[in-house]
Amino acid sequence: MAVLATAATAGEGSAARRFWISSMEEAIFASYSPFVVCLASGKLDMETFRNYIAQDVHFLKAFAQAFEMAEECADDDDAKAAIGELRKAALHKLKIHYSVAQEWGIDMTKEIIPNPATLKYTEFLLAIASGKIEGGKGPGRIDTPFEKTKIAAYTVGAMTPCMRLDAFLGKELQLHLQYEGSGYPYKKWIETYSSASFEASAAQMEELLDKLCVSLTGEELEIIEKLYHQAMKLEIEFFNAQPIVQPVVVPFKKLHDASNNLVIFSDFDLTCTVLDSSAILAEIAILTASKAVQSGTDNLSAQRSPSDVRDSWSAFSKQYTEEFEKCIESLLPSKQAETFDYESLCKNYEQLSYFEKQANSRVIESGLLKGINLEDIRRTGERLVLQDGCKEFFHKAINMKGKLNAGFHILSYCWCADLIRSVFGSGSPNDLSIHSNEFNYEGSVSTGEIVRAMESPLDKVKTFRSILADVGREKEHMSVYIGDSVGDMLCLLEADVGIVMGSSLSLRRVGEQHGVSFVPLYPGLIKKQREVLREDSRVWKGLSGVLYTASSWTEIHGFVLGA
Repeated sequence: MAVLATAATAGEGSAARRFWISSMEEAIFASYSPFVVCLASGKLDMETFRNYIAQDVHFLKAFAQAFEMAEECADDDDAKAAIGELRKAALHKLKIHYSVAQEWGIDMTKEIIPNPATLKYTEFLLAIASGKIEGGKGPGRIDTPFEKTKIAAYTVGAMTPCMRLDAFLGKELQLHLQYEGSGYPYKKWIETYSSASFEASAAQMEELLDKLCVSLTGEELEIIEKLYHQAMKLEIEFFNAQPIVQPVVVPFKKLHDASNNLVIFSDFDLTCTVLDSSAILAEIAILTASKAVQSGTDNLSAQRSPSDVRDSWSAFSKQYTEEFEKCIESLLPSKQAETFDYESLCKNYEQLSYFEKQANSRVIESGLLKGINLEDIRRTGERLVLQDGCKEFFHKAINMKGKLNAGFHILSYCWCADLIRSVFGSGSPNDLSIHSNEFNYEGSVSTGEIVRAMESPLDKVKTFRSILADVGREKEHMSVYIGDSVGDMLCLLEADVGIVMGSSLSLRRVGEQHGVSFVPLYPGLIKKQREVLREDSRVWKGLSGVLYTASSWTEIHGFVLGA
């Protein structure tokens, strides 16, 4: 994804900048909409594009009308002048729009009926411009002269995200013009939205919004922020409402039907979480030692001071890191493979699997996990910080389960599956299947032993294959695996789509030495869209030697599930 540097059009403390930054998720969802992906690929059906242009006329008409109404409400001469200039620009753009529409064979003399998504936004905007705003004291019409002056701010707040989003998408699409060159059918259109003049118009709108916000109270700013986000959501609905008649690679969930299953896999540590679970369990063990000392409990933890336990964990961590780096070096072939070599990679992974099991044995033999209470684990899991968008992704996916033939699985080296279960808190135990190690308990207290069910990359890929084999006995399947580390490599490669979170150096080094390519997700799916020739084309296939990199769970959400 392109860096959203255009958000920084205003200075520190800018309301427009703050609203845009908090709307990044919607902006990414727009990029991953079927309409924009097809447009970026240069393969969008012409009739779909004509329909989009025709519908956009209603947006421009509503903008011009809303500007006129906002200008009447503004009490500041500078604000009135700025709104007037923007209104003239909207009317000028509407004239250009008519001529462009005619070039594309659209008869603008005939009435073009707005689709429901278009109507939803234009009615929303004009209601605000007429003073029908839901605010701090509830819905109602603003009638007093003093309050009417705020209508200009509310109206501009509901228009600004459309301008900024169009400028953002224009720049995003401009990046892909290079693939089609002069033959790109929508080149002129995209160049308009990616131009310096359009960026200047978006910046002018944001500067006006900032000016109109200066005198507003905190409650009134909250109203504008709410309107801004509502407008963004309506814009996403508009893009998703464009009729797509061609096969499209997004969202991925739509590529499967009643004849096959969608199976989504994810690692846990540092893919879902911000911190590694071993460090979290170590902190619980240190806390357990502190409680034992204070209560005088006679068990292994009580025989060690909290500082001794912390030192022991620190020593384990240092040893693991040093030996892990040596192990990774041993996995690297002396010469980089010219082509993807999966057989060699699997063979080398036997060393990494042996290393991981030895490391676990040292922790178990130390007894440092003894005495941890299950309730402490659950409380910690409930408060555990996840990567932004991770929990939302799984909750939406699980809520869609009734509409999808889908399965959801977490595959993890985590020592304690109860920690993972408490993090997601999904309703039914069958909603999200956890495949991990388990603590051994006496009552609700850990014995220090681990039921060693998944300790290595080979354990992970064995479970991965077993799940898909079970699914495959009844139906075909399509799989996505999301991971972040070298331990996820085999599963990532065997999945139809392997998505890498983060920037693990060891994962890249080992992968590249064995001929694996790492491709940013968005450009990768644009390339795949160009490969789609017919409805039954299967462009995503496992063991291709290509892994896709994502900067956030929002990207993954947009690709797999859609907005």
